[in-house]
Amino acid sequence: MVLVDTSVMIGYLKGLDTDSCKKLDYIIANNIPYGINSFIYQEILQGARDKKEFDELKEYLGSLRFYELRHGTESYERAAYMYFQCRRSGLTIRSTIDMAIAETAIENELFLLEDDLDFKAISKVIKELKLYK
Repeated sequence: MVLVDTSVMIGYLKGLDTDSCKKLDYIIANNIPYGINSFIYQEILQGARDKKEFDELKEYLGSLRFYELRHGTESYERAAYMYFQCRRSGLTIRSTIDMAIAETAIENELFLLEDDLDFKAISKVIKELKLYK
């Protein structure tokens, strides 16, 4: 099962020919379970150019599987601690939301399909984060 990050979904929806988009094509073609979370949903909707596109994105994204944080406040504590661990290792992650996305992948035992250098950095410190190859 795969959690598809915002960076990949945006490229895929734009029809880009990136390695990550090709991986998502493979996932879809081979019926590998995949989805997004509420943070990714919000990030994609925020990028809509107009109301029509917003509604189209909302309809499409609403048809996808949603994975969520499973442990309430404890999930956010875990995400914050991952940030702390990365910072102690000399890495500053630019996005709080990326930490929550990483925690969602870990809690749900998902591979993360991403096109974002922050996730590559996080995975070097946080071994529980599995990136989709």
